[in-house]
Amino acid sequence: MAMNSLALDVGPLKPDVAPLVLGAVLFFILFAVMAKALLPRINKVLVEREQATDGRIEEAEGTRAEAERVHAEYQELLAEARHEAARLRQEAVEQGNAIIAELRAEGQRQREEIISAGHAVIDAERAVAEAELREQVGVLATELAGRIVGEDVKEFARESGVVDRFLEEMRAGEPAGREARD
Repeated sequence: MAMNSLALDVGPLKPDVAPLVLGAVLFFILFAVMAKALLPRINKVLVEREQATDGRIEEAEGTRAEAERVHAEYQELLAEARHEAARLRQEAVEQGNAIIAELRAEGQRQREEIISAGHAVIDAERAVAEAELREQVGVLATELAGRIVGEDVKEFARESGVVDRFLEEMRAGEPAGREARD
């Protein structure tokens, strides 16, 4: 009997069947309620999250593709703008060179005009100075001749043209020497 009392006192190793059955029935009822009510909701939330994640990934890929397309357009426009800027710079350089050449030619033309005008003025002044000198030389020559001779020879010099002939002879002999000086 000692053995029988040992078998009955074992406790948790030999539990009562009624609480075990009651626990199992409650577990299955709770499991069925959860399977019917909560698990579909949980699955629905998980599916919605997965779809939202997949949708966002697709949306992100679409956005990335659009960004790449816009970036490619931007790069193309930037390359065109650089090309246009280079073309404009080249045109500006060419226009600048043309303007410089035109201004240089205009300056050369003005220089030549100034030089020719200066030569004309110098020639005119030389002719005036030469005429004045001839007149002065004639007056001085007749005065000197008058002093040497002791008489006034002005009337004789004017009437005979001696001074004018002398100056013409000197002028006729001068051009070779004058050209050599010029």
